[in-house]
Amino acid sequence: MVKFSKELEAQLIPEWKDAFVNYWQLKKQVKKIKLARVHNKQNPDAARDFGVSVFDPVRLVTKKISDKLFNFDKKSEIIQVNSKIMEDGEEEEIFETELAQLFSAEDEVRVFFEGLDEELNKVNQFYKTKETEFTERGEILNKQLQILLDLKQILNDRRWKNSGSRHNVPSVPSSWSSSPRNSDCSSECLAESNTTPTEITQRGEAIAALEKNGVNFINGATRGKTKKGKPKVAMRIDIPNTTPTRTITAVTSMLWEDLVNNPKKEGPGEFINRKKIQCAEKMIRGAFVELYRGLGLLRTYSSLNMVAFTKILKKFDKVSNQQASASYLKAVKRSHFISSDKVVKLMDEVESIFTKHFASNDKKKAMKFLRPQQNKDSHMLTFFVGCFVSLFSVYAILAHLSGIFSPTTERDYLETVYPVFSVFALLSLHLFMYGCNLFMWKNTRINYNFIFEFQPSTALKYRDAFLICTTFMTAVVGAMVVHLILRANGFSSQVDAIPGIFLLFSIALLICPFDIFYRPTRYCFIRVIRNIVCSPLYKVLMVDFFMADQLTSQIPLLRHMESTACYFLAGSFRTHHYETCRTGRLFRELLYVISFLPYYWRAMQCARRWFDECDVNHLANMGKYVSAMVAAGARITYSNNPGNHLWFYMVVITSVVATVYQLYWDFVMDWGLFNPKSKNLWLRDDLILKNKSIYYASIILNAVLRVAWVETVMGFQRIPDVESRLLDFLLASLEVIRRGHWNFYRIENEHLNNVGKYRAVKAVPLPFRETDSDG
Repeated sequence: MVKFSKELEAQLIPEWKDAFVNYWQLKKQVKKIKLARVHNKQNPDAARDFGVSVFDPVRLVTKKISDKLFNFDKKSEIIQVNSKIMEDGEEEEIFETELAQLFSAEDEVRVFFEGLDEELNKVNQFYKTKETEFTERGEILNKQLQILLDLKQILNDRRWKNSGSRHNVPSVPSSWSSSPRNSDCSSECLAESNTTPTEITQRGEAIAALEKNGVNFINGATRGKTKKGKPKVAMRIDIPNTTPTRTITAVTSMLWEDLVNNPKKEGPGEFINRKKIQCAEKMIRGAFVELYRGLGLLRTYSSLNMVAFTKILKKFDKVSNQQASASYLKAVKRSHFISSDKVVKLMDEVESIFTKHFASNDKKKAMKFLRPQQNKDSHMLTFFVGCFVSLFSVYAILAHLSGIFSPTTERDYLETVYPVFSVFALLSLHLFMYGCNLFMWKNTRINYNFIFEFQPSTALKYRDAFLICTTFMTAVVGAMVVHLILRANGFSSQVDAIPGIFLLFSIALLICPFDIFYRPTRYCFIRVIRNIVCSPLYKVLMVDFFMADQLTSQIPLLRHMESTACYFLAGSFRTHHYETCRTGRLFRELLYVISFLPYYWRAMQCARRWFDECDVNHLANMGKYVSAMVAAGARITYSNNPGNHLWFYMVVITSVVATVYQLYWDFVMDWGLFNPKSKNLWLRDDLILKNKSIYYASIILNAVLRVAWVETVMGFQRIPDVESRLLDFLLASLEVIRRGHWNFYRIENEHLNNVGKYRAVKAVPLPFRETDSDG
């Protein structure tokens, strides 16, 4: 049977952990009571405050008789739980427990109930705060939804009126349905340039109709009052600049206002069009989903805390040999976090609204959005880890024995097969490290799905990551064995196309439209890569810059892809003429581009985040990637001119600056360490891993692996080409391992930031925004 303490730790909401009942501390206090009672039994004289008397037998008989006669009343008066209202700006109910009967370990019992009262008041206050927050959010969403429905109805009525039809009109046209396809706001959400005068008139009438209800769109009319005397609220459809078209439009408008110093006059039609309404609908739908999720978390919070109070009071009754739980549980059930039914009512209301307006009255479809099912995990860690490590070792041994690293006899392997298979080997290693990250995040209760905004029902689990990387390595080793067998049987040039075929098959599997082999994950990966490549045009999310950071550690992989593309496109695998790709000027210039691209993408993401958030820390972060670009360029130039002393000093200076910059950002900004005022020496106050020495070891390991660039200036480039390739592969593997090691602490720090702010629900921006402008 699983202990409740472990069950509570497994089920509690990680971001709200500090707001839960401190069951473990109360459990320790119960143990102290037990030890005090044992001590008193072993030393009965020490527990007395009076000497031995001839009247002791009389007292004992009188006590037993009174216990039998008044047992019921006594049990009910063991403790008294009082509640009082504290008016400190706002009313707050406080619970205090008084001991109505002496206990054998009275001091420990008093401390226990003081702690219990403190926990009850904490839980009650937190629940009230979150309940108020979600209730207010629900009211705002209802207003937003009502504006959306009114706008749809009015525009729909005007459309049918213009076509001469005044019959029963549906509230929402079919072209504005709430299906994901039609509500996609990836298109440009601005008014079309070919708007006709009739459409402008219709939109003006729609705005006039909305103004009767107290809503006034910016620049559509001046603020005033409705006929009923209600003040008008200036409102606009505010769609985030998440796509390239909207980003370019926003930047253009901003530059136009700065250059001309005269904001562009926007008519009513600028704010109302079908695309914007679809975007607004999608935003409101997402906000309702997050509200429902938050309410579900709050309900779980209430039930888990109730069970915790019940369990700890039962333990107290058992240890103290009293029946105090009934009296205290009555007070707990009377408290707000148990007696209030606002959360349940609000959840029912959200279900009803979502089913009606976003699921076409289909309850099952609505629940699919509101309550996504999570995939069950399986315990296959040891099996997959063993398989991957074995296959990775087999790849290295087989590559060496087959002559990949023998340039005199098997240069074909070195020039064509090695780059392709190295791509998959590094990719598999990176995926293996990500699987280790998932396993550690899961075991340490880090809510990575919330941080990355993944759907729990489709998010990759650690067993899936291990399965994929093991499958990749199996395929790589299998393709290598087939290649060797065919070459041994006299097929020399034809079989050199096998690595290329293997690569094309992998790309086809990545973009396969069928729902096989983790399609949601594959398409999410493609979408994130698209966002990175198009930086800074797309809004930067956590998963975007996290993936871009991974790419900065996979520059050797990108170089291998460049070599592979050159060899196969130039036909070198048939002619065995490798000078085209080795000495070509274009190839060497592309080497700079390949080395710069990951840092450039990451720098552009920092620039975009600064543009969106106006936080100068993002500019400082951008400087880190610019310094890395300069250092990478200097190292490439020096590798092409190894005897140039000027470039040697340039490499040393730029690399040292970039490394110090990166290490500072790793430890202080990304990991949140090196806090001089922390209770944990040079770490941070909150640590998820209990062993602090792990953090110190991780700091040293990250610093050592960050200085791998020293290989460039130590003369290792003069060793034979074969050993150089092997050394490069080893260093590339170490960088991937360093990145996987870095990932854990980066997400741990992000999770602790969410915990510190009790942030367990995503804040979805709303489309209709009030403004304080008067005109």
